[in-house]
Amino acid sequence: MAPQRRFLQVALDVYNMHRALELGAEAVAGGADWVEAGTPLIKSEGLNAVRDLRKAFPDKPIVADMKVMDTGGMEAEMAIKAGATIVTILGASDDGTIREAVEAARKYGGKIMVDLIAVKDKPRRAKEAEAMGADYIGMHVGIDEQMQGRSPVEAVRAVRAATTLPIAVAGGLTSETLAPLIEAGADILIVGGAITKAQDATAATRRLREAIDSVKVLESAGMKRFGASDIRKAFEIASSPNVSDAMHREGCMTGILPLQQGLKAVGPALTVHAMDGDWAKPVEAIDEAEPGSVLVIQVDGTTKAVWGELASHTAKRLGLAGVVIDGAMRDVDEIRKIGFAGWAKVFRPNAGDPKGFGEIGTEILAGGQRVRTGDWIVADDNGVCVVPKERAHEIANRAVEVKEQEDRLRAEIERGSSLSKVLKLKKWEKVVG
Repeated sequence: MAPQRRFLQVALDVYNMHRALELGAEAVAGGADWVEAGTPLIKSEGLNAVRDLRKAFPDKPIVADMKVMDTGGMEAEMAIKAGATIVTILGASDDGTIREAVEAARKYGGKIMVDLIAVKDKPRRAKEAEAMGADYIGMHVGIDEQMQGRSPVEAVRAVRAATTLPIAVAGGLTSETLAPLIEAGADILIVGGAITKAQDATAATRRLREAIDSVKVLESAGMKRFGASDIRKAFEIASSPNVSDAMHREGCMTGILPLQQGLKAVGPALTVHAMDGDWAKPVEAIDEAEPGSVLVIQVDGTTKAVWGELASHTAKRLGLAGVVIDGAMRDVDEIRKIGFAGWAKVFRPNAGDPKGFGEIGTEILAGGQRVRTGDWIVADDNGVCVVPKERAHEIANRAVEVKEQEDRLRAEIERGSSLSKVLKLKKWEKVVG
């Protein structure tokens, strides 16, 4: 039987216990019903994470997100004895693993949630899990899937039709996405980042609680997931360092510097290959570029400029987002006055002649990075990042997530901590030898 009240579960997917306890306390103060020891926390701190959460929140159900795949009975017993109320078992595991976990839970006074992450036929597996004695079904869109914009709504609706068990849903949930999931049949709403990355986790939890109780779509202050049509909006929120972190420190141009501080260019690239001083193709490309795009120019040489004030004036009038030149630019004083966003390798007063050598739209190498027409450019005071067009949607979401994580860390530092202490850097230094 489904629970009388829809529950809000906070997923503490951090890897330091002191942060988990702080975030958990803020979430409970805001109305969280269940507290989850997330998989990263359990892997980092072991089952002491469950013990510590049980001590901190004695009246709250504690979920141990073990994601058990084997030895179901043994691991369920361990977690329940440590203080867990509910233990998660992967639906993709063997039937014997689930049955053993169910038996252990009954023996030691706990419950089992079968997580259907990576299960292809979710309704069928939910029926099987119910028949094997599971207490809850978990519908989990993993973080890597979230970054590609996947939603669990339709899957929840299909599973709701297949089982009478309470359904718990996780996967980038915010106050904007809860109502459709509740209408599809969700009973337990599992929220991680929208709480744990919020500068004020208590206020964020209250907002989520309101969205659940009212079953209304409420605007989220943070923790957004952007669709494929909102890539530009996401990259405008993130910085080039955020993008670099999202790409595992890759994609950054070297030796390409901003013309002026305070301007940002975001957009798909139109590539140009030009000869030293030959400004014909760069200027011709302005007319071929779509509004909002960024010209990226590879120049074979830096002794003469291929771009100046008149080209910038034209590009700005036609709505281009900016220009990135692995070569020389001139008229920097005038370009600064008109406020056109530019990045270049060097600045020179002299230009060449428009001979017309080169190509538009071909693959180029700029600042040490391969750039193709359609790849996304994020350029700001820090420099220039190139995002392959095939991964732009995913990286845009990951970059925003990096920013949200940094915003939370900044809030903790401002409360009197330090970056080293918040992250426990010494604990996580690589062991050598």
